[in-house]
Amino acid sequence: MSIGTGIVLFVIGAILAFAVNIQVEWANLDMIGYILMGAGFLVFIIGIVLVARRRQTNTVTQTSVDPASGSQTTRRSTSAPDDAAGL
Repeated sequence: MSIGTGIVLFVIGAILAFAVNIQVEWANLDMIGYILMGAGFLVFIIGIVLVARRRQTNTVTQTSVDPASGSQTTRRSTSAPDDAAGL
């Protein structure tokens, strides 16, 4: 959702900065457009970072040796960060 929000903010800012030629006394629409473009860019980058962190997985490998038979057992488990939260 944050990636889409960032894109929308950037597009609205670009429209205000470059496509609208209306002058109002109470606001500078060019400056508002540039601010929205900057905010959209930041939200987009933060969204990409959060998505990348969410997709990381942890792999745990445990090896144990049975003292009686001498056989070796290896267990592997892979979990995502969301698995730890019970989701």
